[in-house]
Amino acid sequence: MIVVHDIFICKPGNASKIAKLFKERADVAPQKNVTVMTDMTGQYHRVIIASSFENLASYEEGMKSMGESEEEKKVMEKFKDMNEMYVSGSREIFKVW
Repeated sequence: MIVVHDIFICKPGNASKIAKLFKERADVAPQKNVTVMTDMTGQYHRVIIASSFENLASYEEGMKSMGESEEEKKVMEKFKDMNEMYVSGSREIFKVW
């Protein structure tokens, strides 16, 4: 199994907005095992989207199929201005032992 963390360092006042967007997206695709987290310690204004996959191939397949359903397309439309809400981001992929 692998766990993927997509990390966003948000502009002040935007972390909760981004977290709500990703939570709404996670609710549309519950099979993707997504958890939306905001920081309580460490760097400020951080949102982490954690998801788990059986292996890297299933992760890649999930990325390919992202936004294909009509429901997902409607939610993804809300992300159009997201780039203005964060400063930087990164992705971490962990192998679970």
